[in-house]
Amino acid sequence: MAKNLDLILLLDFYGDMLTPKQREFVDYYYNDDLSLAEIAQNVGITRQGVRDAIKRAEVQLTEMEERLGLVSRFQSMQAGLSEIIECADAINKENLSCGLSREINDLTVRIQSIAMSLSE
Repeated sequence: MAKNLDLILLLDFYGDMLTPKQREFVDYYYNDDLSLAEIAQNVGITRQGVRDAIKRAEVQLTEMEERLGLVSRFQSMQAGLSEIIECADAINKENLSCGLSREINDLTVRIQSIAMSLSE
């Protein structure tokens, strides 16, 4: 089973809203890449119990994202910042080919720097 990277992001954003056990199981499953059987053995419950807890947590995480949309907004901001960096780079290259303006160069470097710091 391919483990969903979107759920890892959901866990990062909303994981603290899960019960401690749900968070632990989902963390083991998605971040530590343990199987259901391995988790069950480690915590002393059945494989089915682990599966049920993970499925409930996945539903909760997905519902939280549907209501709040934090991951979606984060991904949109990251894409926008990448585009800003690319545009500033294009402006800088055009500036270099058309007779260097120090002001334009300084501003594009500043734009890139701000965008990169926001995307971290």
